[in-house]
Amino acid sequence: MTTTTVTAELARLAQEAEACRACPLGDVRTRAVFGVGSPSADLMFVGEAPGFHEDQKGEPFVGAAGQLLTKLVETKLGLKRADVYIANCLKCRPPGNRDPRPDEVEACSPFLSRQVELIDPRLVVALGNFAAHLLTGTQTGISRLRGKRFTYEGRTLLCTYHPAAALRGGAAAEGIATDFEQIKAVLDETPAPVEDPGTQLDLFG
Repeated sequence: MTTTTVTAELARLAQEAEACRACPLGDVRTRAVFGVGSPSADLMFVGEAPGFHEDQKGEPFVGAAGQLLTKLVETKLGLKRADVYIANCLKCRPPGNRDPRPDEVEACSPFLSRQVELIDPRLVVALGNFAAHLLTGTQTGISRLRGKRFTYEGRTLLCTYHPAAALRGGAAAEGIATDFEQIKAVLDETPAPVEDPGTQLDLFG
């Protein structure tokens, strides 16, 4: 699939998310927050749900936590924000930034799955406990999920603290910096070559 085709399909899905009323959040949010970044990104970040600033602007991670995420991408990975793709599990802000409810997650999950399918990143990074629990399918705390490799939608998945937690300092601030070193190491790995089906031996002939 060409980058132009992916871009067009993402735009169509964004419009679909803007019109979505599959759960009650569609009636209380200001704007849907679909995602932003490169349609051919090797790296995709997934957070929990939009906050106040994201709900107003329609773009994920634009507040203080977003500024820290951008800084980490630039300083630790040597990339620009536009080189990666950033999204959330939920596309609409829960009132008062409460935790997403199961019915809301279920209604929104097809959007995230389709985003991953279209962008086809080599690496997905879950930001914070909620995203980590959803994407790993476990309830293990983020401190125990860090540093381990999982699989999500057939792609490598890593988990780290939410940038909002890192802003408060302490272990999260130190840990997220270390985790970004692992993220870079995974991105620097040489992808496995894709075999040409035409050159495979016919073992059953």
